[in-house]
Amino acid sequence: MKSPLAPGIRLITSFSRDGWYRSFILLLTFLFYTAYHLSRKPISIVKSELHRNCSTVIRPVDLNITNNATWCDWAPFDQDNYHTLFGILDNCFLVAYAVGMFFSGIFGERLPLRYYLSVGMLLSGLFTALFGLGFYWNIHSLGYYAVIQVLNGLVQTTGWPAVVACVGNWFGKGKRGFIMGVWNSHTSVGNILGSLIAGVFVSSEWGMSFIVPGLIIASTGILCFFFLVEKPEDVNCTPPQHHSHQDSGEVEPLLQNSARNTNINGSISSETPAIVEDHTEAISFCEALSIPGVVEFSLCLLFAKLVSYTFLFWLPLYISNVAHFEAKQAGDMSTLFDVGGIVGGITAGLVSDYTGGRAATCCVMLLTAAPMLFLYNFIGQRSLATTVGMLLLCGGLVNGPYALITTAVSADLGTHESLRGNSRALSTVTAIIDGTGSVGAALGPLLAGLISPTGWNNVFYMLICSDILACLFLSRLVYKEAQGWCGRLHRGRGFKEI
Repeated sequence: MKSPLAPGIRLITSFSRDGWYRSFILLLTFLFYTAYHLSRKPISIVKSELHRNCSTVIRPVDLNITNNATWCDWAPFDQDNYHTLFGILDNCFLVAYAVGMFFSGIFGERLPLRYYLSVGMLLSGLFTALFGLGFYWNIHSLGYYAVIQVLNGLVQTTGWPAVVACVGNWFGKGKRGFIMGVWNSHTSVGNILGSLIAGVFVSSEWGMSFIVPGLIIASTGILCFFFLVEKPEDVNCTPPQHHSHQDSGEVEPLLQNSARNTNINGSISSETPAIVEDHTEAISFCEALSIPGVVEFSLCLLFAKLVSYTFLFWLPLYISNVAHFEAKQAGDMSTLFDVGGIVGGITAGLVSDYTGGRAATCCVMLLTAAPMLFLYNFIGQRSLATTVGMLLLCGGLVNGPYALITTAVSADLGTHESLRGNSRALSTVTAIIDGTGSVGAALGPLLAGLISPTGWNNVFYMLICSDILACLFLSRLVYKEAQGWCGRLHRGRGFKEI
C-alpha cells in the first residue's frame, strides 16, 4: 500500500515544470528591479542631511567654526539656493534617464537580455557607490555629483525595458494585470528598502547610504548573469498565448471569432485558428508609435510619473520641513507612500483584469488622486494618524495608474494583435512609454525645486493639475472602452431575447 505524500511534496508536484520556471523568472526579475529602485532612493533621504538647520544641531567641542548658520551643511549645498542645487542633481539623473530610455529599448531588442541587464546592474552599482564615496573623499564639487548622476541615469535605463520584455515573454494576457500588479510592487519595495537602508547611515556617514545600495544592485547583476532565462523556448517550456481577441478592447472581435469558426454551411468548425509565425526582425521606433494606444498612454504616463517622482525625490524633505522630523524619521515616514503604492498597483491590476478597462481604471484613480493630494497638503500633518492614513491613500492612488501603465499596459501594447506575432516589439514599446513618462519624471522634481521656495502649496497645485492632464490624454481610450462595454451588454441582451 502506497503511503500518502507529505503536504509539502504535494504542493511541489502540483506545479508543472512551466509553472516553476515562470515563478522563478517572476521572482528573479522582481529582485532585479527592486535593486534598481533601491539604488535610486538614497538621494531623497540624504538631501535633508546635506542641508540642515544648524541651529538645532549640537556642535562638537573641537570644531572651530565662525559661521554658525551653515557649519553642519555639506558644501556646495550650504547655500541659500540649495533647493535649486538639489533640483539640478535630480534632473541630471532624470533627464539622462529619459533620453537614454528611448535608446535602451532599441538596444534591448537586439542584445541578449541577460548580458544587457547584468552589465547595466554592475554599472549602476558602480556609479551609486561613487556618489557615496564623495563623502569619504571629501568632495565638495557640484560637477562631480552631477556627472555621477548623469552616468547613473543612463545605465539605469537598462532595467525597465529588459525586465518587462522578459516577463512579457513568459506570461500571456489572461491575468496579466493582477500578476504584473503584484510583480510591480518591486518599485515600492525597492523605495522602502532604499529609504530604510539610507536612513541607517544618513545621520552618521551619509556616504554609506549610497555605497550599500550600490553593492546590492551589483550583486543582483551577478545573479542575473548566472540564472536569468529570457524566453520559455530556451529551456523547452511552452510559450504563452499573447494574442487573445477578447482582450483587445474592441467591439467587433467576438463577432469576428464567430464568423471565423463557422464554416460555409453554418456549422461550428473544430478547426483552431492558425498560429501566426513569430517574426525575428525588431520593429522600428515609428512602427511602435503607430500601435493603437501607445501615444495616449505615453502622454498620460508623462504626467502620472511627474507626480510619482516628485514624491519619490521630495517627500522626505517635505515631511522634514512641514512636520519638523529628523532626516531618518522623515525617510521612514515617507515609506508609507510606497506601502500604499503596493496596494494601489495590485488593486489597479485586479480591477483592470476584471473590467477589461485599463484606461478607465487609470482615469478613475487619477481623478480621485487629485482631491486627495489637496487634502493631504492641508490636513495631512495635523496628527500622526492623519499623516499615516493620507500617505497610504495618496500612495495607492498616485502609484496605481503609474504601475498599471508601465507593466500590464506596456506588455499588452508590446504584444498587440496589430503586430501579427512579432514578439520583438515589447522592449521598444516599453521603452517608448516609460521614456516619455521619464520626461515627466525629470520635470516633476525640477518644478518642485523651482516652486517650493514660493511655498509647498504651489507644489501641490502643480501635482493636482498634472493628474487632471493625465486623465485628459486617456479620454479617447476611456470612451472606446465604454463603447465596448455597451456593445457587449447590448449583444448579451439580444441573445437573451432570442
